[in-house]
Amino acid sequence: MIELKKFARIKRYKKTKIKMLNSLLIKEADKLKMEGKHLEAVKLCEKIIINDLDNTEAYEELGDNYLSLKEYEKAEKALKYGLKLKTDSPNGYYLLGFLYSCLGEWHLSIENLEKADSLEHNHPEILRCLGWAYFHCGNRKRGLIVMERALNLNQNDCLVLCDLAICYLHEKNFDRTIQLLNEAIAIEPDNKKVQQCLKTALFFKKEHQQIHQK
Repeated sequence: MIELKKFARIKRYKKTKIKMLNSLLIKEADKLKMEGKHLEAVKLCEKIIINDLDNTEAYEELGDNYLSLKEYEKAEKALKYGLKLKTDSPNGYYLLGFLYSCLGEWHLSIENLEKADSLEHNHPEILRCLGWAYFHCGNRKRGLIVMERALNLNQNDCLVLCDLAICYLHEKNFDRTIQLLNEAIAIEPDNKKVQQCLKTALFFKKEHQQIHQK
């Protein structure tokens, strides 16, 4: 009986040690991802999964890195498996929704992003992607409203500012587009993509004015 208790104690200790180690490795994988070292991050995530097949965070991190590498099938497989392990993961649904957005599968994107939003309300990044998906699925008004909500929650987010500006450009709301892009440039003055978007918006505004003056 004493031996069994000792064995159980050792087993619990090993599990705790593995969890602590994996937690550190997840942080390291996230750091590699942020540095753009996606292949290294993938290898590290795979190492974690070998030691812990039920580590949801590792599957999400793996899927996120595959997304950056544009290996969408592998990303989908990893994220879906992670969601099987943890069916209430807002991050898992967000990443899967983002993946389908990249593929232009807007209905699937909305389905997953709405689940993410229901699990984690008022998250600016989830709302940004959800608004973008609504807009491109044809529900433009709702898309703009949701993205405006995302911006209100995080007014210094260049991704929200730029995505919202692009949508307003499609709506020919040039003043709002230019306002948003100027705000983005104030935050990231060296961002070439934002500068190019602003030039494009100013050009189309001028063209639109000339057409209506004729």
